Order: sequence, then C-alpha cells, then structure tokens
Amino acid sequence: MSTPLVQVQDLAKTFDVSPPWLNRVLERQPRRWVHAVDGVSFEIARGQTLALVGESGCGKSTVARLLVGLYPPTRGQVRFDGAETQVAFASTGARALRKRMQMIFQDPYASLNPRWPVREIVAEPLREHGLAGSEAELKDRVVALLRSVGLAAADMAKYPHQFSGGQRQRVSIARALATEPEFLVCDEPTSALDVSVQAQVLNIMKDLQRERGLTYLFISHNLAVVRHVADQVGVMYLGRLVEMAERNTLFARPRHPYTRMLLDAIPDIAMSGRARTPVQGEVPNPLNPPSGCSFHPRCPHANARCSAERPAMTAFEGVQVACHAVAEGRI
Repeated sequence: MSTPLVQVQDLAKTFDVSPPWLNRVLERQPRRWVHAVDGVSFEIARGQTLALVGESGCGKSTVARLLVGLYPPTRGQVRFDGAETQVAFASTGARALRKRMQMIFQDPYASLNPRWPVREIVAEPLREHGLAGSEAELKDRVVALLRSVGLAAADMAKYPHQFSGGQRQRVSIARALATEPEFLVCDEPTSALDVSVQAQVLNIMKDLQRERGLTYLFISHNLAVVRHVADQVGVMYLGRLVEMAERNTLFARPRHPYTRMLLDAIPDIAMSGRARTPVQGEVPNPLNPPSGCSFHPRCPHANARCSAERPAMTAFEGVQVACHAVAEGRI
C-alpha cells in the first residue's frame, strides 16, 4: 500500500492565556494554559476525505491551522508526502509546500478582501507562485477557475459584497484551487450557509475531488454534512480524538458514548423509535479539564478508573476508540 499523503503523530498545541504580567503579580495568579489540541494522531490516504467532528471549542480548527502551518505545534509532527512540514515551512521549500496544500476558511464574509474584485482575489496565488506568464494567460486561468466552481467569467469584475454567501464560498474554493493543490483543509466551509446552498457547495467539492484527485481534511460540527462527504470520521472532545472509524461503521455502530450523544442529537425524521441515552452536563472548562477521561463527568458509563486514568486510543473491532468502558466491555 502507498504511504498516506498526510500523517499526523501526537500533535499538540498549547496557548498561553495568562493575564498580563502586572495583573499576575498584584493578584498573585499563576500563568494559565489551554491545551487546545492534546495528542492527536491520524492519517489521510490520497484522494480520501477525513472529517473531524465535535462541539465548538474541541480543537478542530486548531488542528486545521497546525496542518497548514498557520500555528507551530507545541509537540508532535505533521508529515506531508513523507516530509515533515515544520522543517519544510522553516526552509526554502516552504513556497513549494504551500502550493501543494491550501485552506478554505469558515466565513466567506471575512476571508475575502472587500476592496478587491474577484479577478484579483483569485489571481493573487497565481501571481504569488508565478503560475501565469502574461496578463492574458492570467485572465484565462481565472476564468477557468471560476467556471470550475459554477461561476461565470463576468463575475471577475464584481466585488465580494455583490455575491451571496454561497457564491462567496465558491470564490474561496476557486482561490484555493488556483495553485492546483493536492491537499485541501476545509474549516467548516458550509457552516455559514443555508442548507440548500450547503448542498450545492458540497456537491462542487465532491466533483472537484473526483476530477482532480484531491485529498480533504473536512472540519465540521454537522454530522449530516459529514455523512455526505467523508470516507473516515474522527470525533474530537476537548482537544483529543475519542473515536476514529470508517464513515458507515461510525454511523451504523458508534462506540464512544460521546459519539453516541452526537448521533442522538440528529432529529429522527424517519421516527424509527431508536433508543436514546441522554447525556447530562456541558463541556468542561478547558482551563481546568477533568482528570482521567475528559468525558467522564458527562458519561453514563463512567467508573472510578475513568476519573483517574486517561484512556489511550486502541483498536477495537476495526475502530480506533479511547474509552475504558468499551475496552472493558461495559458498553
């Protein structure tokens, strides 16, 4: 089997959220840290889509930014096509690596420069990487990119405020595709859009993946979207991966109690009468996370071991899951 395009090993990111130095001295407060990502590992095969899901604040977007080099990792490594990205981003090969991986941001209203027409927005990466020799060639490539995402050549002269949310996200996708990347990191690209527009954008992304052989990391909190686009699904909770499985396996037979909670939150439109296990409580404060398994205060299957010992990701019937209750057969 070929080497996966993306390999993430024990990735972690810690942010210093301490008050200013003088406040700490006067109030005698220690420094405070948030472990936004804490020991995440996964692989993405070429041409496949891995979706990361979880509640807001679980670290999904931080993982996305770590992969494309917007944040340096505190611990761990990311390998792209066999090469460590942190080394590449700090060397002369950074430009070549950034050409091969691009990112689509969550908010199409914030990620596009309102002062630039669409032609300049889409042409910027082409100019930056020297991918167009003349202005005529540049124009032709911009037109081709816009048409590939369902926009017209006449849209080049328009500004972002003249587009709807879905059209703006198409412009963002066209800009990301300008360098002909192999890997796209999609940080909740449809969360700001209406449901009908979400479907259009997702269909465009799947068509582009088939045509260009793209590899996706897809960040989302919408499990209906994930079911439509993903090959594999990773479930995150408080900076850690708690379950990793093939899409059909995860939706048919979720293992981790948190995964079950997320799936139970989906409306049962078919009124199948499936049993649901309510989970109480809220996401803990990330500044003071629980000991042991971070989900144990909300888990109906928790015992003393869960509150004292952090579970490791282990293989269980073809699924990677971090749960003592699953390992001990209590679920």
